[in-house]
Amino acid sequence: MENLENQNLEKQSSINLNKNEDQFQSRIDMIELRASLDKVKAEIAKVIVGQESMVEHLIAALLSNGHVLIEGVPGVAKTITAKLLSKTIDVAFSRIQFTPDLMPSDILGTSVFNVKNSEFEFKKGPIFSSFILIDEINRSPAKTQAALFEVMEERQITMDGIRYIMDEPFLVVATQNPIEHEGTYRLPEAQLDRFLFKINVGYPNLEQEIAIIRNQHESKKEDKTEGVNRVITAEQLKSYQKLVKEIIIESQLMEYIAKIIVNTRENQFLYLGASPRASLALLTASKSFAALRGRDFVTPEDIKEASYAVLRHRVIVSPEREMEGLTADEIIRQILEGIEIPR
Repeated sequence: MENLENQNLEKQSSINLNKNEDQFQSRIDMIELRASLDKVKAEIAKVIVGQESMVEHLIAALLSNGHVLIEGVPGVAKTITAKLLSKTIDVAFSRIQFTPDLMPSDILGTSVFNVKNSEFEFKKGPIFSSFILIDEINRSPAKTQAALFEVMEERQITMDGIRYIMDEPFLVVATQNPIEHEGTYRLPEAQLDRFLFKINVGYPNLEQEIAIIRNQHESKKEDKTEGVNRVITAEQLKSYQKLVKEIIIESQLMEYIAKIIVNTRENQFLYLGASPRASLALLTASKSFAALRGRDFVTPEDIKEASYAVLRHRVIVSPEREMEGLTADEIIRQILEGIEIPR
């Protein structure tokens, strides 16, 4: 009799355990997405030591279908990391070096007269690609930078009254040097707002520096990117981007995002706060960070992690506070600490 009761208890415990497991199972299948992203990270890690934050933000931007501005001093692997990421995805890649004499037609393309049929034909520029790396974007004047406004926001360009739609996926990754100002042109706020993220890249620590030197010494390859393989197709990436949109976010977390954005507008240390476009960017980015962690739901930590890269280029520190050395990141941190985290 006692054995029978024990068996019934064990059976009931097993049923309850299975119910609990079912309760916490992912409602959206994130297994393939997570495995593919891990492969991308592994391919980039063949060359890049450290810079995990930059790599994760670039992948999150890919999932969000948003553009990225990377800022850092020369030699911290901004350009090569972007190139490596493009090599892991089976899409068309273009690299554009911005210079002071670059014209809009050098980016978008131009109409050329065809003598054979006596008609003008549009020759597409390097922007007609899926992954575009713009090196030193602040090297070109405002007229050339303005050529990117339409294509970055609407994924199209209009030439001679004809609209040309960009192929999806479409991602612009731009780099700039924060130290050198001679021969550079500051990006206007309207263009900065079209970047989903602004990633600040710092120096590696001592252990990472040693690993970089050791890798260079032991490497026998002339081309560092030679061993990096394509692990994601364009169709897979598009399906992942659709999957990220389905990630669940609770209403109180949407309110949390709104409170963060509104606080930037009311903060006494900021001359300019974030726009509603920043709210939408923070929503999308937090879903992408949840996907990176293999979750089908957003947590407050995802929102906080995305906040710095989403907001630092969309707010302007007041001149008085900037002279005191206060940065946008410090003000964003204060805002996040001042808002109660929903539970």
